Amino acid sequence: MSYLTILLFFIYTYGLGLSITFFIKNSENFLERNLMRIGIGLGILPILGIFLNLLHIPLDWKIFLLLSLIIPCYSIIKKKKIVTPSLKLTKSNINIIVVLIIFLLTLFMYEKGAFKYDYLEDDDPWHYAQSVKYISIEKTAYEQEDMNVLSYTDPYPPGYGIFMAILHQTSSSINWTLKFFNALIISLGVFFFYFFVKEFTGNKNKALFSTFVLAAIPCYLSHFIWSHSLAVTLFFPALYCLEMIKNDKKWMYASVLVIGGIFVAQPSQSIKFGIMFSILFLVKLFFQRKFLKHIFFSGIGGLILSLSWWLSKGRSLFFNINRQVINSESTSFMTGIISRIQREFAYDGGSATRAYSFNDFFIAKSQNLINNPIGVGIVLSILAVISLIYVLIKYKPLLKEKNHWIVITLLWLLFTFLGINSMTFNLPVGLYAFRFWMLFAIPLSILSAEGMWFLIALGKKFRINKYIIIIIMILSIIFTSGYQKYNLNTAMWPPGATWTSYDEVNGYLWLKTLPVNTKIFAFTRQRSDYIIGFDKFMCVWCKEDMDSQKEAINKTAEELHNWLKRKEYEYLTIGGKEVMEFGINNTNDKINEYISSGLFQPVHQNKGVIILKVI
Repeated sequence: MSYLTILLFFIYTYGLGLSITFFIKNSENFLERNLMRIGIGLGILPILGIFLNLLHIPLDWKIFLLLSLIIPCYSIIKKKKIVTPSLKLTKSNINIIVVLIIFLLTLFMYEKGAFKYDYLEDDDPWHYAQSVKYISIEKTAYEQEDMNVLSYTDPYPPGYGIFMAILHQTSSSINWTLKFFNALIISLGVFFFYFFVKEFTGNKNKALFSTFVLAAIPCYLSHFIWSHSLAVTLFFPALYCLEMIKNDKKWMYASVLVIGGIFVAQPSQSIKFGIMFSILFLVKLFFQRKFLKHIFFSGIGGLILSLSWWLSKGRSLFFNINRQVINSESTSFMTGIISRIQREFAYDGGSATRAYSFNDFFIAKSQNLINNPIGVGIVLSILAVISLIYVLIKYKPLLKEKNHWIVITLLWLLFTFLGINSMTFNLPVGLYAFRFWMLFAIPLSILSAEGMWFLIALGKKFRINKYIIIIIMILSIIFTSGYQKYNLNTAMWPPGATWTSYDEVNGYLWLKTLPVNTKIFAFTRQRSDYIIGFDKFMCVWCKEDMDSQKEAINKTAEELHNWLKRKEYEYLTIGGKEVMEFGINNTNDKINEYISSGLFQPVHQNKGVIILKVI
């Protein structure tokens, strides 16, 4: 664990958040004001990295530290003292303390699961590790001309990679950095969600219950390492900033930056946020009967900021799509566009997308998808139905402006429900249906508070103490949703589909006994990709290294040894993957040749891999 990097994380995020909100009217509550600065700063960091990258300023942690400290230092110098807070045990602060407990329990669950095994799970995190390593070393998110070897950098938006790379520059272990901070930002999201819902609904107690539901619902974000963790977490600071515009129009500037951060963190979730933003804007427009320019320009401004990436490196992709539309054999340009959209966003798109049944929603399971779990749980499902029926029966109050948030929530619920079921209902388009589950949890959690308040009011008529109802509901949700979520997130997750056996994985785990960044050579691209995830190094973006890898199996022991010594590689690995690529006889012959040459020494071996030291 790097305590310095944890400290720097909070300096970066808090400092950037303070910088943009310094001249804005903030919440009067000390805890809310400063916790939300962390969330806002978290959103600013990716878009700041994109701008520095555009200007070819090195993505170096010292530059981010300097930029995050300018305004805080100015504030201290101007006031000539550090203001010490006077915290009182008010009802608002008691609620925040409860949210703190939820945060700590959530963080414990995610961290326990993430560090239950030493490898990275599944396939995506290994590829994120490469991109993070590249940015941390090269200090740019642009790949070299015609390189195109990293999955999550160039033209993929690198906001998540930049964020993790800056942290990795002060933390020697990329494995620990990805596991710890991915879990941390998801867990911090419960704070950001609570403060957003409090502003959104105007009721801090409903916000507290909604936060508990979000933390307990299985389908909201597992500890899986990918850019969705950052993008979806940033929804809440962005929506908070939009709600705060009613108090001070200058919140628009913070909104622009955080929304820009979402748009450069993950592409498909950015589109979904854009639709949810549009719903919020149009409903507010309907109720207030005036053009809400500050909210409108928050969304447009964030989109324009993100074009600093999309037009600088994504323009070839954009123009290629446009060219295919123009050159298509469609009867009209518009038909070509529609056809292209349907091909790009197929109703059955997504590796885990399928048609979902009633049981997929109603019953939460401990055995689940690890990247995006599905399911709500029995009690939460019933509570959601009660909430929906109650709200629709009492539809007349929905027409009042103060209840506009219910209309927005209902439309968000409809949008995300249809998104999940694009294949179930055979919709014209889809947007990776299985990834909608995490977003479906957001409006469902907000709406569940209405059902809870209805049950409390109903219990009052029968003289049932409201605290008895609350305790029963909380325990019921924990046992039918939270327990299953905990089991999934603390289970042993698999290392990925490309490993030939657990013996091979365990053989590679031995590499962790070597110093960090030891140079290890692998004969196949997939294994060289994964070496970085074990905190070792092979330059997967170096042309000479990758070209030599293709011919390495055909080199003599002496030729390979000379090249490895020149490139300062200290070890090489041969295992199950090489057997699949080159055949068992050829692989064994090579192993015997290397050992008998006296140029390589076996240092670790099991049924899945042999590791040789370069003498």
